Amino acid sequence: MPVIRPDVILFVVFAVIAVVSAINVVVQTHPISSALSLVGVMGSLAIIYLLLGAEFIAAAQVIVYAGAVMVLFVFVIMLLNAGAETRKGRSFMVQLLGVPLLVSLLGLVAYFVQRIYSPRETVRFGGFTGGSAQDAGHALFTTYLLPFEVTSVLILIAILGAVVLARKEMD
Repeated sequence: MPVIRPDVILFVVFAVIAVVSAINVVVQTHPISSALSLVGVMGSLAIIYLLLGAEFIAAAQVIVYAGAVMVLFVFVIMLLNAGAETRKGRSFMVQLLGVPLLVSLLGLVAYFVQRIYSPRETVRFGGFTGGSAQDAGHALFTTYLLPFEVTSVLILIAILGAVVLARKEMD
């Protein structure tokens, strides 16, 4: 009988927490509840990064995403004074076909992922050696510099748009 290692159990537990929190982000009707569920996703991902041996990436995940970005999201939600979402009646066709189409889509995705990616060596927890601050900084400022800067400009534009929308409502 194979022995299940504790790191595999922790990985599965935090992966399930991340998936459940991600589903909760979409299902929640109040934006603050969705933002708090997103913090759960970010925290679970940080733990998974730790299990894989990427300590710096895990710390950056907690500090940058679960900390600063989520504070920014909550600030924008409060600034816009967003209330709970009102639910509208779903059409009969959505209720009838929603779940079977979702299962079909997930099956197709799983099939194509198995066909495209050949079986490889399994993941060894703690075997990743590229998670240091030097490795992340080098990749960020060389290979991924353009996407990093484009993302920062897009976030700035989104913040400005939220402020403009909030000011128009106040007038």
